[in-house]
Amino acid sequence: MKLGLGTVQFGMDYGISNPAGKTDPDEVRKILAVAQRAGIHYLDTAALYGNSEEVLGDAMPEDYNFSIVTKTPVFSGSEVTQDSALLLEQTLYRSLKNMKVSSVYGLLAHNAGDILSPGGMILIKKMQELKRQGYVQKIGVSAYRSEEIDSILDIFHIDIIQVPLNVLDQRLLLSGHLARLKKAGIEIHARSVFLQGLLLMEPERLPSYFNSIKTHLSQYHAHLKQQGLTAVQGALGFAAGLDEVDVVLCGVNTHRQLEEICSQWKPSSPALFSGFAINDESIVNPSKWRTT
Repeated sequence: MKLGLGTVQFGMDYGISNPAGKTDPDEVRKILAVAQRAGIHYLDTAALYGNSEEVLGDAMPEDYNFSIVTKTPVFSGSEVTQDSALLLEQTLYRSLKNMKVSSVYGLLAHNAGDILSPGGMILIKKMQELKRQGYVQKIGVSAYRSEEIDSILDIFHIDIIQVPLNVLDQRLLLSGHLARLKKAGIEIHARSVFLQGLLLMEPERLPSYFNSIKTHLSQYHAHLKQQGLTAVQGALGFAAGLDEVDVVLCGVNTHRQLEEICSQWKPSSPALFSGFAINDESIVNPSKWRTT
C-alpha cells in the first residue's frame, strides 16, 4: 500500500473540515497503532507543525518500521547565508531528538523558494552533507508549482519531491511534470489529496468563499455516486491510481478515520476524474483561502 500518514494535525489545528482541532496524544497512539497494523510505511512531519514531532516521539509504538520524512525551517530573508545552513542543521538535530531517532528517511526543503533564493546553494550543500553523514537517507523539496520544479531540477539532484495533487488540482499531471519527475527517478509524494477536507464535504456546507465552485463540486459528488464511490474513495482513488505517484499522504484526526481510509483504499482510473480539474489558484491553493 502506498498510503502515507501526514501528521500536521498532531501538532496544530489544520483543515477546513476539522472542527476538533489538534489531535489528542492518546488518539495519536491509536492512529499509529492502526497505521502499523495496516502496513502504512511513511510518516510525514515537519519542525513547523507545532509540536507534532514531540508527539510522534512520545507516541511511537515499539518495534515500528515507519520511514519518517521531515522538513527544514522556512527562511524568510531575501538571501540565504551560512547562518541559515546552521539553523537548518540545528533544526534537524532537534527534530531527531524530539522524535527519539538517530536518522530519518527524508529531509525536504519546506519552502522550495528558499533554495531558489540568492545563496540557496548553501542550503543544498548542507542537506547533501547531512545525507553523507547518515542523518537522512534521501533529500528533496516540497514544491507547489511547475515553475519551481523546473528551476529546482536545473540546480539540485533531488531524491524526493512532495507536491499537491487532487481531483481539482491536476496541474502537475496535465503539464507532464509528474511524468518528467518519474522519468528522472525521483520519488513522488502526493499531498493535499483531500484538499484539506474540501473534497469530503457536502457542497452546501462549504463557506461562501467557495460559492464559485459549489456547482462544480455538486457535479463531482453526483459523478461519484454514479460510479458507486464514496467521497473518500474518489479522492484517494484518483491519486492512488496514478502510476507516477509513490506515496499518497493523508492526514487524520482519529484512528477511526484512518481505519475508514484503509478500508476504502481503492485505486481508480485517473481518467474518471479528468473533467473535474480546475486551474484557479484561489481554490486549489489553501494558502489563498479567505474563509474567516
